[in-house]
Amino acid sequence: MTSPISGSTGASEAAKAAAAQSGETARTSKSLGDKDTFLKLLVAQLKYQDPSKPADSTAFLAQTAQFTQVEKLEDMINMLQSQRMISASSLVGKTVTYMDATGAHQTGVITAAKLNGDSEPTLKVGNTDVQLSKVMEITTTANPVSPPTAKDSF
Repeated sequence: MTSPISGSTGASEAAKAAAAQSGETARTSKSLGDKDTFLKLLVAQLKYQDPSKPADSTAFLAQTAQFTQVEKLEDMINMLQSQRMISASSLVGKTVTYMDATGAHQTGVITAAKLNGDSEPTLKVGNTDVQLSKVMEITTTANPVSPPTAKDSF
C-alpha cells in the first residue's frame, strides 16, 4: 500500500537516501566535515528527489552555504596545524621541564618537533617523545661555547 504522500518508488528511494544522509551527516560532523562526502550526499539528494516536487531552491542554497562552511573550516584547520608546527619548531634547542608518564619532572633539550595528524605537537627530548601539553617550563639553553672575541681573530 502506498501512502498519498510518497506515492511512488522514487519517493521511497528518496527516503532511503535521506536516511543514509542523516547517518552520513552525523559521521561527517564528527570528523569536522569531509567535503567529498558532503558532495556525494548532495548529488544523491538531487538524484533521488521526486521530479514532481523538486528540491526547494532555498534549501539547495542553504546546503551550498553549508558546503562552503565546511571548506572554510578545513582551511582554518590546515592553518592552525601549520601554526602549531611553527610554534613547536621554534622550541628546538630550548631546555624544557616536563612531566613524564610516571608524573616525575624531567629536564632536557628539545632536538626535534613533529606534528602527527590532528594531534598536538610532539617534542623530541633526548630519546623521549614529549607532548607539548606536558611541558611545564621552557628556558633558553645556555651556549656552552663562548662566542669569539676580538683577541681570537687577527
